[in-house]
Amino acid sequence: MHLLIVFLTALIIASVGFIMYVYFFSVGYGFSIAGIGIVLLIMLRANITPATLIMCLLFIIYGARLGGYLLYRELKSTAYKKLLKGESKSNVPVGVKICIWLACALLYLCETAPVLFRMEAGAGADAFSIIGIILMASGIIIEMLADAQKNAAKKRDPHMFVDTGLYSIVRCPNYFGELLLWTGVFISGLNIYSSVLMWFIALLGYIGIIYVMFSGARRLELRQDRNYGHNPRYQKYVKTVPIIIPFVPIYSVKKHSWLVA
Repeated sequence: MHLLIVFLTALIIASVGFIMYVYFFSVGYGFSIAGIGIVLLIMLRANITPATLIMCLLFIIYGARLGGYLLYRELKSTAYKKLLKGESKSNVPVGVKICIWLACALLYLCETAPVLFRMEAGAGADAFSIIGIILMASGIIIEMLADAQKNAAKKRDPHMFVDTGLYSIVRCPNYFGELLLWTGVFISGLNIYSSVLMWFIALLGYIGIIYVMFSGARRLELRQDRNYGHNPRYQKYVKTVPIIIPFVPIYSVKKHSWLVA
């Protein structure tokens, strides 16, 4: 029943994607995670422990910040509006939209399920939850810093790619922050998963978000190649700075056409 309620929560919030297709993955994603955090606190309030309270609050902070940031950027940034218009799919059949809507809601459920399982078990603080919280918080902080640094750099030179701050270490620090966040969530449940179904749901969410992040990195790489590929500084940058995980020498994923999202 708890899984169904969380799924319905994600379905309701992610339905903003019917307004604009890309919202299934952007605004709908952020606000769905925040909404799930709120629903978990209400639905399982009798089982809340300090650890699960912190994790749910991190969901709310993360989701509200992401959804709000994306919505604000779209409303205020002319360049971002043009980018959305250029990359958003038009004339998507209703049946396809419904399938995407259901798939997104399922992914958001599976991503957050480890915290749901921990709350259902009434588990208190332990090594897994502490590590999970540290990774979650670190991921959120990295995403916030990356957004702030990118905004500052684009104000200085809107026509130049960003290669300073966190971007001097990894080309997609936002996506790296996402990976840290959801790795923390997955780890937090390692001592809680007590059935094949639990493992399946948690792994589905974790592997799913990894796929989505690498797909996003590929999409960004292709876009930046089009915009900056002629720039010698950019050519050096992409050959020396890892694309998504710092210090791991993966510099390109554009050839992996199966990474489509």
